[in-house]
Amino acid sequence: MSKNNVTANAGQSRRHLLVGSLAVAASAGAAAATHAGNAAPMKADHTAARRTNMITTKDGTQISYKDWGSGPNTVVFSHGWPLSADAWEDQMMYLASNGYRCIAHDRRGHGRSSQPWEGNNYDTFAADLDTLVTTLDLKNATFIGHSMGGGEVARYLGKFGSARASKAVLIAAVTPLMLKTDNNPEGTPMSAFDGIRAGLQADRAQFYKDLTTPFFGFNRTGIKDSQGRRDTFTALGMQSSLRSSYECVKQFSETDFTQDLKKMTLPTLVIHGDDDQIVPIAPSAIAASKILKNARLEVYKGGSHAIPQMNKDKLNTDLLAFLKQV
Repeated sequence: MSKNNVTANAGQSRRHLLVGSLAVAASAGAAAATHAGNAAPMKADHTAARRTNMITTKDGTQISYKDWGSGPNTVVFSHGWPLSADAWEDQMMYLASNGYRCIAHDRRGHGRSSQPWEGNNYDTFAADLDTLVTTLDLKNATFIGHSMGGGEVARYLGKFGSARASKAVLIAAVTPLMLKTDNNPEGTPMSAFDGIRAGLQADRAQFYKDLTTPFFGFNRTGIKDSQGRRDTFTALGMQSSLRSSYECVKQFSETDFTQDLKKMTLPTLVIHGDDDQIVPIAPSAIAASKILKNARLEVYKGGSHAIPQMNKDKLNTDLLAFLKQV
């Protein structure tokens, strides 16, 4: 797989949309799925973990996950801020129906997982993912992350290696760095993230509702609005804890994943919309594809941040084709 040196024009108009009210969010699901777990006590073996759909980390945090389908190959999904595993239901349904085992967890502080006060940082998120992977004894897995979840995949592979991984996919990911700095002049200004934190504290539900407009690209000509998607995004967001939602802003905005990306040598598909109003393509996908050693960049023309929903048919087809590549 060769590196793709695609260039893009991330105009000032997109960056202005980020200031004040926008946040980096992971993909919103079209409808919330019902948690399949039960209250049975955990056992040490991975078959017991699969029955309960809950694993416990070293600090006692319980991580809920969905485990759909079966087959020799596994796909592991990491959602982004401030949602849950339900954001991946379109991709999980499609790939599980095509012979893949699909696993998606609720990050700590999100969805049906525990809401601990501490541990809302990428190192802990990566450790939680490693606990899930080792508990279920996953091997030769493809790791897929969207938005903040892309950072989680990069940190996991950078920190724990690729012994249990075969491929990776970064979709509208925050890698390598979101924040505008002297070395990252096309990044998002700190004032935008300060605005996010202020919005969360003032009226979190309304903030999430307002965010759905640029997230899905409903402010673009020709894009059909969907109240269902707006409502689902807000409902999933409100399942997260205020503490986790607030602290994650610093994580997805200020974490530099450059070194993690440099350690990733496995085949990596980088997917991004060229009209992403949340994570502009230039300082993210284009920059990341130049750092990764074995990457291919796929640009979705006119694509918003909500690629898993707004471009789900194309994404599902592209993912299946990538998974089938030897």
